[in-house]
Amino acid sequence: MSVLLRSVVLGLAAGGRSTLAVAAPVLVAAGRRQGAGPAAARFAAGAAVAAELFGDKLPTAPSRLESPAFLGRLVAGAVGGLAVSRLAGRSWGASLLPAAGGAAAAWAGSVAGASWRAAAGRSDVSFLRDDARAAVIEDAAALLLARASVAGL
Repeated sequence: MSVLLRSVVLGLAAGGRSTLAVAAPVLVAAGRRQGAGPAAARFAAGAAVAAELFGDKLPTAPSRLESPAFLGRLVAGAVGGLAVSRLAGRSWGASLLPAAGGAAAAWAGSVAGASWRAAAGRSDVSFLRDDARAAVIEDAAALLLARASVAGL
């Protein structure tokens, strides 16, 4: 998979769960090293993702399409695209397009995720009308996208 495509896939995941854009590359980079620093990085990345997965199910969770949450997702997508590019050995200059691709895909992933949750709430399938169930399905999709984006790096 090309670096740009990896960045776009990670950006889509960030649209669903913004922490994945940083956590996935951090987990890959930390996996390449041994010691307390990488172990702490893996723990922090996992804890951030777990907190977002939990917090998203709360009724007080804000809309992902409202600022500053929306801007945060775009920034996360850009940072994730940059990190994937750097992990692949690209220079900083060659990482600008993947960063832009990650941000654009985070925009698309945010809109798609919000649309999915709204559509699930109106679904004729009673199982999907439960927002928490729809959110867990979205979690699975975002986690799979994030995993795919860094596989083999």
